[in-house]
Amino acid sequence: MAGRDDYRRVADDVAREIEAGTLRAGDQLPPQRLFARRRRIANSTAIRVYGELARRGLVVGEVGRGTFVRATAPHPGGAALTEGPAAGPPAPPVVNLELNYPVVAGQSELMSRALAPLLRPDVLLEATRTAAPDGTPQARDAAASVVARGGWRPEPERVLFAGNSRQAIAAALSSLARPGDRVGVEEVTYPLVKAVAAQLGLRLVPVAMDEQGMLPGALADAHRKASLSCVYVQPTLQNPLSVTAGEARRQQLVDVVQELRLAVVEDGTWGFLAPDAPAPLAARLPDRVVFLDSLSKRLAPGLTVGMLAAPPGHLDALARALRSGAWTAGAFNLAALVRWAGDGAGGGILATLASAKRADAAVRHGIVRERLIDAGARGRFRIDPRSYYCWWELPAPWRAETFVGAAAERGIAVTPGSAFAVTGHGVPGAVRIGLASPPPEVLAGALGVLAEISQACRARAASGARPS
Repeated sequence: MAGRDDYRRVADDVAREIEAGTLRAGDQLPPQRLFARRRRIANSTAIRVYGELARRGLVVGEVGRGTFVRATAPHPGGAALTEGPAAGPPAPPVVNLELNYPVVAGQSELMSRALAPLLRPDVLLEATRTAAPDGTPQARDAAASVVARGGWRPEPERVLFAGNSRQAIAAALSSLARPGDRVGVEEVTYPLVKAVAAQLGLRLVPVAMDEQGMLPGALADAHRKASLSCVYVQPTLQNPLSVTAGEARRQQLVDVVQELRLAVVEDGTWGFLAPDAPAPLAARLPDRVVFLDSLSKRLAPGLTVGMLAAPPGHLDALARALRSGAWTAGAFNLAALVRWAGDGAGGGILATLASAKRADAAVRHGIVRERLIDAGARGRFRIDPRSYYCWWELPAPWRAETFVGAAAERGIAVTPGSAFAVTGHGVPGAVRIGLASPPPEVLAGALGVLAEISQACRARAASGARPS
């Protein structure tokens, strides 16, 4: 029998089998006791091996079903996605439906014209200096106009800046919670929140959802079971489900938060696509909500700014978190924000691009309906015509990892539901399809292939064969 500290060596052996294609995406690993007997290791070692494989992202556990090999991730830089042994024909180019950064025609030209004045030598020198967490008065005023929605506009004095949305989330959470604290989140949530929480040592607590997002009663129950330090929530076009909380639901959440005296981190990153959504929680509870937004989806991930509107009494703590984490925005990006926002009266480049992207999202929603939903793909689809993503709940006996692997073999990258699940229990049998990145004609072709794959999986299931 192997020693109890040999679990990493055994995990390395399994990893090599996955890399070599001996174990393929969607393959089920044996139950841990059987695995232990076959590998001549202790049951406790087998448990640690499976945990190590999950930590490396090589397998995923599905409650009541077992442990399965995950689909191979695409290589950095968009290299081809491969399955199985290296020998054989090369994999087709990847259509990446995981990344979700919308770009519309004329975007680069609009951005570059606005930036031209910043490239003068005297202006550029000043714009490339470091910036404080509160930026400049001009940047604060611009940001207040950009994040305004539903009749709400934060006071510019309450605005601080991070380098991007991830840094904004990290600063907000670290200013409200300490390592080991519990943070309530939607039961399927933005994966970066999971990564940030792990880095900060925070414990995420999944809160049940319905068609309007987080359930207020479930939030109260989670807090009463063991106190939460704060809550992270996306009330508008929640990622990945695209659900939006209505007026009544938002007020119910506010009532619960007030009763429990909880702090809230409200993420409004995708809210620019839904200008008709109700006012944010921050408008109703300005003394308890840190509202955050960024330019990454409006513009591009490489030249962005994270914007936070915080309660007056929390500004100092949030500024300290931004400084200590080196999460402050660059001065050039803040100067660019001012140029892109224009006069704040609807005539800025950001407003123009937001309108164009709303129209683009509607077009892509039509492609989803035509090439996927109306094409006979079974399952439940959650999508909002204002949204750039589609949540596809796969019907039994499909598994998300198997479907992701089948799509990868056809050169299409989609994200399994496990990437959004807060815990390893109750992992959804679903995939998220990002609609923003490929050109519409490429998106249409890729969705057609996904529909074909779903039909093939259904045919195999009907014949009694295990989907592969």
